[in-house]
Amino acid sequence: MPTTLTLKNIPDEVYARLKRSAELNRRSMNSEAIVCLEAALVPTPVSATERLARARALRAELAPGRFRPGDIDTLKRAGRA
Repeated sequence: MPTTLTLKNIPDEVYARLKRSAELNRRSMNSEAIVCLEAALVPTPVSATERLARARALRAELAPGRFRPGDIDTLKRAGRA
């Protein structure tokens, strides 16, 4: 059963951004707020393959030669000590 939520003291900038986003997405302010809350609070399942692809893409964006895979592993191990 849906529940009603009243928000008070919303900062003007947050309100303006929510309103603009609602307009761009052709949604009511209420619907846009729900979409934003769901996006922030309801986890989206990510497959292991997709997670690995994201990690590889991030690693590829690093400056070439700055971090080699072996260096990253060494730093990770050092952080656990």
